[in-house]
Amino acid sequence: MTDQGSGQRGGPVARLRAARRRVALLAAPESPRAKGLTLGALVLLTGAVALITTSGGIGAAPPLTLAVPVMLGGFLLERPALRVLLGVVAAAFVAEVVDKGWTTVRPGSAVVLVIVGAIAVELVRDRERLGLSLGRGESMLLELRDQLGRQGELPQLPAGWSADIAQRSAGGSTFGGDFMVSTLTDHGKRLELALVDVSGKGLDAGTRALLLSGALGGLLGAVAPERFLSAANEYLLRQEWDEGFATALHITIDLESGHYRLTSAGHPPAAHYAGGSGRWGMVDQDGMALGLVPDVQFGVSEGHLASFDALLLYTDGLVEVPGRDLSDGIDRLLGAAEGLIPRGFAGGATLLIDTVAPEASDDRAVVLIWRS
Repeated sequence: MTDQGSGQRGGPVARLRAARRRVALLAAPESPRAKGLTLGALVLLTGAVALITTSGGIGAAPPLTLAVPVMLGGFLLERPALRVLLGVVAAAFVAEVVDKGWTTVRPGSAVVLVIVGAIAVELVRDRERLGLSLGRGESMLLELRDQLGRQGELPQLPAGWSADIAQRSAGGSTFGGDFMVSTLTDHGKRLELALVDVSGKGLDAGTRALLLSGALGGLLGAVAPERFLSAANEYLLRQEWDEGFATALHITIDLESGHYRLTSAGHPPAAHYAGGSGRWGMVDQDGMALGLVPDVQFGVSEGHLASFDALLLYTDGLVEVPGRDLSDGIDRLLGAAEGLIPRGFAGGATLLIDTVAPEASDDRAVVLIWRS
C-alpha cells in the first residue's frame, strides 16, 4: 500500500457503506424470470450438444461434451432446476447410445457423467447453505476480502505525519488473519490504531478477521484507550470460537505533541526509531493474547515521537521462524529497518516484507508511522 499521507476520496465511512451496498447486491436473489432463462439456455445447450453427437458423425463431439452444461448448472442453478437439467442430459445421453450403440459410446462415459452430476449437486448445496445468489459466491468472497482491506486504510494524517502499510497472506492466499483498524479522534488531533493477528490461516482466519475488524473498528474512539484491549478481550471470549484467540497492539498518538501510549496483548514488541541518535530501539510490553481468559492486565509503554522519529509495528509472521528464537527474527527485522534510514520510510513497509520474510508460512503485516 502507498503512503497514507495523501488524500482519499469519499472517506473511510463512505467507502465502507458503498462496499456493504455491493455485498448486499451480490447476495440479492435473482428473479424467477432470470432463473428460467438460465435453465432454458442450459437445456438448449444440451440439445445442441445432443444434436451434434447424434447427427454429426463419430468424433464430431465426444459424449462427455454433455458434462459442460452439467457443470454450468452446478454453478448457476438451484436444485429443482438442476434436477430438470440432469434429466435432459440423461435423455440426451440415452439418445446417443441408441443412435451409436455401446461400441462407440463406452460405459465409462456414463460413469464420468454421473460423477460430474454429483459434483454439480454438491456445488448447489454449498451455495444454498451459504444463502448466496446464483453464481455469485466467489464474487461475494472477493468483495468481503476487499472490504477487509478498505477497513485497514489509515485516515488522512495532518501535515508533518506520514504512514506506510503492507500486508501479505501466507502462501499467496487471498485471505489472511492480519488486519489493522484506525481512526482519528479528538477532532483529528489524535490517531488511534490497532494491529491484530488472528489465530489460524487462510479463509478461516480471514473470515474471523473480517468479523473482528468490524467489531474493533467500532470500539476505536468509542471506549477510552485504556479500556480498548479489555473490551476486545471480552468480545472474543463471547464468540467462543474453537480457535478464537488473537494478539494485538493498540496505540494512540497525540498528533500535536507526538506523545504515544502503546498497549500489547501477546504481540511482538514495537520498535521506535530515534531520529536524533539514528538508532532503532524496542518498545517492550507484556500482556496475554486476547480471547483466552477474562480480566487480563495488558502491558503499557509510553514514549514521544520527535521530528524524524518513527514507529514500526508488525505481526509475528515477519519474525517467527520454526526452530529459531524470536529474538533472532527481530534482530533481522531491525537490521533491515536500518537500511530504510538513508532512503526514507516511504514504501518501507513492503520493502521490509520483501527483505525479511518474502515467502513466510504465516500472514505478515507491517505498519510504519513517522514524523517528518
